[in-house]
Amino acid sequence: MPFMIIKPKVRGFICITAHPEGCMSHIQEQVDYVRAQQPLKNAPRRVLVIGASTGYGLASRIVATIGGHADTFGIFYERPGEDNKPASAGWYNSVAFEKVAQAYGVKAFSMNGDAFSKDFKNKAVKALKEKIGSVDCIIYSLAAPQRVDVTGDVYKSVLKPVGQKFSGKTVNTDKAEVFETTIESATEDEILHTKKVMGGEDWEAWIRLLEQEKLLANGVTALAYSYIGPEITWPIYKDGTIGRAKEHLAQTAETLNQFLHSQLQGRALISVNKAVVTQASSAIPVVPLYISILFKVMKAKGLHEDCVQQMYRLFAALFDNLSIKKESETCIRLDDLELMPEVQSEVKAIWQGINSGNLFELSDFRGYQENFLKLFGFGFKDVDYEQDVDPKRTFLNLMD
Repeated sequence: MPFMIIKPKVRGFICITAHPEGCMSHIQEQVDYVRAQQPLKNAPRRVLVIGASTGYGLASRIVATIGGHADTFGIFYERPGEDNKPASAGWYNSVAFEKVAQAYGVKAFSMNGDAFSKDFKNKAVKALKEKIGSVDCIIYSLAAPQRVDVTGDVYKSVLKPVGQKFSGKTVNTDKAEVFETTIESATEDEILHTKKVMGGEDWEAWIRLLEQEKLLANGVTALAYSYIGPEITWPIYKDGTIGRAKEHLAQTAETLNQFLHSQLQGRALISVNKAVVTQASSAIPVVPLYISILFKVMKAKGLHEDCVQQMYRLFAALFDNLSIKKESETCIRLDDLELMPEVQSEVKAIWQGINSGNLFELSDFRGYQENFLKLFGFGFKDVDYEQDVDPKRTFLNLMD
C-alpha cells in the first residue's frame, strides 16, 4: 500500500494538495461546534445537499446531521486519491463526514458526479428513492467554473465587472502583496454564460425533477445560497457578472416558492450569507483583501462567524423559529452582522490606508491564510504532517 508525506502546494488561489487527516480534523472542528449548541428540535429529518463537499454546503450537511440528527444524501464532484497522489479536499471532507454520520447512527449516502448533467440527475434520483426517499429539505450550494447543459452546450463563468472596466485594490495571496488590479468589462456573452452556470436554472431543474419523481415531502424547504457584500466589492461582485447570476437565482427563488407552495405547502428561499474563506471566494479579485480586513474588525467586536456558525444560525431560524432578518418572503439576510454600519465604517477606513507594508498590521491576513489552508486540511495542531499517510480514502455509502 503506497504511503506519502503530503504538504501544501499552493498555486494562485488554489491549493493543489489536500491532507486526509487534516480534513478529518476540519470536519471534527465543525462537528464540535454544533454539538456545543442547542439541538435543533424541528429540523428536517431527510436532507439532500447538492454541492455537499466544501463551504456552506458541507457545513449545512454537518448542521443537519449533528444538530438535527438528519439522514442526508450528498452530491459533489470531487477527485479520489490515487497511488502517490492526494484526493481533492472535498473528497476527504466527505469521507470524514461519512464516518461522523456513522458514529451518530444516521444515514449518509453520497454520489460523485456532475450535478449539471441530465444523466447524473436521473441516476441520483434513482439512488435517492432507494436509500432515503422523499426529502423535506434541499440545499443547493454549487460553485462551479463551467456547466454543460442538456443540449451539450458548454458555459463558462467569469468574474468580471459589467458596463465598464474596474480598477481597485486586491492582494496577491501567495506573496502577501497589495496592488492595484484592472479587469476589463464583460461581454454580453460572458454575462449569459455566468448566469447559465451560477444562476437559478439548474436549481429549478433539480426541484422540478424531484417534484415530478415524488421525492419532495409536504412542507419541503428548498434553500440556495448567495452573497451581496458591501460597496467595496460591488463592482466585481454585486454589479458584476456573478451579481447578474445571483439576481437570476433570486428571481428563480420567487418562481420556485410559488410552485412549491401551491404543490406541497413548501417554500423556496435564498440565504444571503456572510463573506468567508472558501475555495470559490478565494478566486474573486478584491474579495480576499476585503475578507482579511473584515475578519480583523468582526473578531475584535466578537461578531465573527464561519460557515458552520452561519449554517447553525440559519437552521435554528428556519426550523426552530429563532429571530432572523428577512428582506422579503424569499430572501434571508445572514450577512446582517457583516453589514452593520459600525463594522463597515471601520472596514472602509482600513481599506483606504492598507498596503503591502501594513497588510499584517491592519488586517487579519494571517487568519485568512490559516483559514485558506484549513480548507485543504493543513495547519491543524493535532496532525503530524511529517508522517506518511495513505492518500486513498474510500466511502462506505458512495452510490454509483
